[in-house]
Amino acid sequence: MTIEHHDLHSEFPDMGDQIRSLKMKDRHFARLFDEYHEVDREVRKIEEAVEAASDERLEGLKMRRLHLKDDLYAMLKSA
Repeated sequence: MTIEHHDLHSEFPDMGDQIRSLKMKDRHFARLFDEYHEVDREVRKIEEAVEAASDERLEGLKMRRLHLKDDLYAMLKSA
């Protein structure tokens, strides 16, 4: 099973400059960015069987990651 990479630069490869700029200028974006990557790391640990978790926990983390990605994308589009 191949584990997909969900870091923002992989998700939005054409928005690298906006991501870097917002991380530097917008504290709210930077906080959400950090939270997104922390949740993504947790999901990958579970998917790679490094860490055990229930299906409900994994699905909850994936939903949180999706909501964060949607919020970050909206911020990137409006920048």
